[in-house]
Amino acid sequence: MISRKEVEAAWSLIRPHDVRRTPVLELTGSFGIAAPLALKLEALQVSGSFKGRGAFHKLLASKVPAAGIVAASGGNHGAAAAYAARALGHKAEIFVPTIAAPAKVARLQSYGAVVHQIGAVYAEARAASEKRAAETGALIAPAYEDPVVFAGAGSVALEFAEQAKFDTLLVAVGGGGLIAGCAAAIGEQIKIVAVETEGTPTLHEALKTGEPVDVAISGIAADALGASRVGTPNFEIAQKLVRESVLVGDDAVRTTQRALWEALRVVAEPAGATGLAALMSGAYRPAAGERVATLICGANTDPGSVS
Repeated sequence: MISRKEVEAAWSLIRPHDVRRTPVLELTGSFGIAAPLALKLEALQVSGSFKGRGAFHKLLASKVPAAGIVAASGGNHGAAAAYAARALGHKAEIFVPTIAAPAKVARLQSYGAVVHQIGAVYAEARAASEKRAAETGALIAPAYEDPVVFAGAGSVALEFAEQAKFDTLLVAVGGGGLIAGCAAAIGEQIKIVAVETEGTPTLHEALKTGEPVDVAISGIAADALGASRVGTPNFEIAQKLVRESVLVGDDAVRTTQRALWEALRVVAEPAGATGLAALMSGAYRPAAGERVATLICGANTDPGSVS
């Protein structure tokens, strides 16, 4: 199980490369939330989501063969892997399910990746990607179930903690890479809260059951949070360091997307708005004096869909 030490090492490795230090907004009384609130705009990261951190770390920490890399993704990890591969001079083939948003597929293609849309859900795209990697000898760049990837993702928590003071960090969860990295980085000192939609309760069900389990995936955030099962190493960290898990409805996520646009002119995809949706909807209620923070972790969507 990785610790803060591995996340710090990952941060040092990726920092000289094309990974942005994304801005933070500190707000009081905004979005109907009385508690002091810090928002980290990780949607402004390269490739449009936090995933750029883990993708760069995987490629920099690995020996990439001439065949390049293969990745499976709901869209965001694929975009990040394709972006990092192009920046570092490698070939990339990306497998996404048919539910991947057109904006995400277009982004993948713009980075020069060969894109395959296969399967109704992420798990099917992943199986196809693993078969392709076995055929070509390419390096598999996992979306989340890889300590190298989520150590890179956890660098966002170290950076956030430098930029703002907070007691609690709410983290949107798909396969568990982001929350595992954040928990490893700062979970000993900061309360980490997992937030998922009602249609993508992967970690929520695993924590309730005591082990990773398969769940049916549906709803507004299925393309980004739609892992059918949380990663095993991710779950081990979450089980130890995540203090609470909450679910939000699709309507709450959509309301939050619109609120971000109206109040801040920030575009967030559904997954990117999920953490804040827990605060706006009351799924998570801060205690008196509690300073809360969350990541606006992705923006790969059609801007017209949030206005």
